[in-house]
Amino acid sequence: MVLFESPSLRGGLEMKVKKSTLTYFPFQEIKALLQSRQIQLPKQTKRSGGNPMEDLTPQQEEKLFYEAMEGVTPIPKANRVGKGPKITVPPQFREKEESEALSRLIHLIQHGKGFNLMDTQEYIEGTGYHIHPDVARRLHRGDFSIQAHIDLHGLRVEKAKEAFEEFLKWAVTHNKRGLLIIHGRGLSSPSEPVLKKKVVEWLTHGPWRKWVVAYSSARKCDGGLGATYVLLRGHPVTKRLRQRPKSSSAKLNPHSFREKEHGS
Repeated sequence: MVLFESPSLRGGLEMKVKKSTLTYFPFQEIKALLQSRQIQLPKQTKRSGGNPMEDLTPQQEEKLFYEAMEGVTPIPKANRVGKGPKITVPPQFREKEESEALSRLIHLIQHGKGFNLMDTQEYIEGTGYHIHPDVARRLHRGDFSIQAHIDLHGLRVEKAKEAFEEFLKWAVTHNKRGLLIIHGRGLSSPSEPVLKKKVVEWLTHGPWRKWVVAYSSARKCDGGLGATYVLLRGHPVTKRLRQRPKSSSAKLNPHSFREKEHGS
């Protein structure tokens, strides 16, 4: 056991150090030193738990603020950062977006691309006894060839009906199934298109309803909303077929005719 005198201790306190250990314990005898009061710890000052700023008067706070701001100068306006930096679209992207919109507008005006007649209020379509509504949409799409047409535009209602009757009789006897009836949009009529309404009435309420498979507004190339496609049957619907139970999905109105007309 080795005895040594610590130069920091006036009393010459002996500390014991073990020879056999390879571990260094510098504070091994600290407890003994504290108990013998050979080490004087600094005195601790009590701190108040409250915030020292809470006891200040408004005048004192103002004074402290001006003392803290002493020597501070405002930033020149030229060097200030705006509240909300304005975000601008780069010219190359803005020009591209404008050119695309202009291109769509040109195609719409010159070629009618991007304009769907079925989305307008003037569009009409309907199907006959127990015919699926998709047939009318296919008719409008041009899936059925048009074999004959008649132009009723400009005729009075009486003359137009006579021409309509003769045309359908001729179509039935000559086995013409796909027809085009031009009646105009009736834009000059004071209230509603007269001939257009009459054509739909003659197809759905008269004796020709037994012959009609479907009808729809024509495509733009064939007159658009001012003309109507008509698809006829090879033979009229028999009474037995017309009296099929009302649960049939295609029989939706009192006239056994499925009609669709926007704005009506």
